[in-house]
Amino acid sequence: MILYNVTIGIDKEIETEWVHWMKTEHIPDVLNTGIFVSHKFYKVLSHEDDHTVSYCIQYFTPGIEQFNIYLKEHANGLIEKHRAQFKDRHVAFRTLLEEV
Repeated sequence: MILYNVTIGIDKEIETEWVHWMKTEHIPDVLNTGIFVSHKFYKVLSHEDDHTVSYCIQYFTPGIEQFNIYLKEHANGLIEKHRAQFKDRHVAFRTLLEEV
């Protein structure tokens, strides 16, 4: 199993709007690619500061081949849509992990 982990720091001022958008638009768009079989959405509790809050979205896919299709065919458009919606109000870090 491959885990695509996206950690996003978002301005607290738009946190509620962002969480709603993620749940109703972005995460469904990612899942509708057919690449990922499930996901989890977490709020990070250990690194909050006065101005930002962080969230972690985990997407699971059976193998690296499927993930490479996601990168080639879907990732850029979905990332750009997120940037356009919340430009200069977030930072994102992406990590790819393999279950051992």
